[in-house]
Amino acid sequence: MNQPFGSNVSSVLNQADFENVACRAFDEGQTVPQMLIAACERHADRRAFTNLDCSIRYADINRLSADFAAFLRHAAGLQRGDRVAIMLPNLLQYPVALLGVLRADLVAVLVNPMYTARELHHQLVDSGAKLLIVLENFGAVAAEALPGTSVSQVVTTRVGDMLSWPKSLLVDMTLKYIRKMIPPFRIDGALRWKDALADGARLPRVESVAGPDDTAQLQYTGGTTGLSKGAVLPHRAPIANVASAELCFGRLLDPQTDTVMICLPVYHIAAYSNLLFNMAHGFHTVLITNPRDIPLLIATFARTRPAFFSGVNTLYDALLNHPDFAKVDFSGLRLCLQGGTALRRSTAERWKALTGVAVIEGYGLSETSAAITYNRPAGSNPVGSIGLALAEVEISLRDEAGSLVAVGEAGELCARGPQITTGYWNQPEETAGAFFAGGWFRTGDTARVDEQGYYSILDRRKDMILVSGFNVYPNEIEDVVAMHPGVLEAAAIGIPDEKCGEAVRLVVVRTDATLTEEALRAHCRQHLTGYKQPRVIEFRASLPKSAVGKVLRRELR
Repeated sequence: MNQPFGSNVSSVLNQADFENVACRAFDEGQTVPQMLIAACERHADRRAFTNLDCSIRYADINRLSADFAAFLRHAAGLQRGDRVAIMLPNLLQYPVALLGVLRADLVAVLVNPMYTARELHHQLVDSGAKLLIVLENFGAVAAEALPGTSVSQVVTTRVGDMLSWPKSLLVDMTLKYIRKMIPPFRIDGALRWKDALADGARLPRVESVAGPDDTAQLQYTGGTTGLSKGAVLPHRAPIANVASAELCFGRLLDPQTDTVMICLPVYHIAAYSNLLFNMAHGFHTVLITNPRDIPLLIATFARTRPAFFSGVNTLYDALLNHPDFAKVDFSGLRLCLQGGTALRRSTAERWKALTGVAVIEGYGLSETSAAITYNRPAGSNPVGSIGLALAEVEISLRDEAGSLVAVGEAGELCARGPQITTGYWNQPEETAGAFFAGGWFRTGDTARVDEQGYYSILDRRKDMILVSGFNVYPNEIEDVVAMHPGVLEAAAIGIPDEKCGEAVRLVVVRTDATLTEEALRAHCRQHLTGYKQPRVIEFRASLPKSAVGKVLRRELR
């Protein structure tokens, strides 16, 4: 770029006493591992992450990730550009594994640890992953999914593998409980996490030679065919996203003293971007392994007193609805972000009244390396707005032909900038259909912009269902349901849900009149992860269709 990153941003933001590390990294053409390794060296003695009352320093992250990188390249025999799947919840292993993969010039494939064997098998086959890192709790699923994939090496880990001794009573009890929950499994040749690190520690160091345009990760998202597809994100994309966050929110935080809490799973693009932001600046990050355990989450919140908290509407509601949350000291809280789902006004008002801090809403996708718009801490922030475009993000509203719509009219929200995916992995047709001429990525969402530049989403992607911030694609649900021999055809739509924003409603035409709702639910549980499960199942004699036989989901809605 001819001008420094964010040079078009108001100078007020640039007067902050906050080091814009990612802006500099982007301008210098750095890669993600270069940015993070420099941060680990700069903040070596600081606490980097805490999980289940145990902490690890930045120096430890640097050393262990270098060991893991050496294992991947020398012992596992992976070559530059090979894909490595990471199937972990939020544990201390995550930042070590991630940085190890990236500094070995490999491509990270972030996997939902709650996936079924069918879902995992597709992602492993589609990405061509050569190695899988998996928590033992999900080993049985992995064992079922592996046949027919390119995975030649599996590294298994346990929740307690990186929790330091002596452990607290809470940690000890938690680990004993978790061990009892691990289903038996067998993966021939699987290597333990600790052994992989020990092997790597004895091997030559690996020097990254990747450039900013090389692929850093495949971020999987739903596809029009019902199968998820990998959005290709080069190194410059997540760095640009972190740089935009610096310019928007950096001046509110102090990395030397502030704690940040990550509740959303790191495989989700929003949490992943949050993790990169925190590491780049040397924040102390508290990783929440199970955000559904609200009492433990509240206890951790009270003990660590985060300055920066992010979540989805359902998580904010769950905290607000628990009586113990009102007893927490919120004096250190300064920044609360929300995305993935529309923020309900009642939730925002209750949160502000209790904590004194407003929830700031934004908008982004896997294909955009997380947020491309956010409301501003000191902005007018109209009710229901997703905010202003972030630094270096261009946004336009276009009609179906790709032409700009007139000012004040609704159009498809399209984005262009360094944060945007270069396309979908091995999906040239999907890639071509995702862009208008000039490199404008089509989000599929309809929006309107006001005179101040604030965008508002008028209609989400026409068929996509948004469950607690996670995209659920009807085609995938329907394909799975159609696998049941008692189903003739099926249609999935979204219905309003007070808790999750939207839920899945499934309408089914049976070939077998004896097919029961419970049998169909059992089939769905076998093949679909939890948030994709139908909330409502309805049996009908037929589905509404167009003249050419296409199921009309809009009529069902």
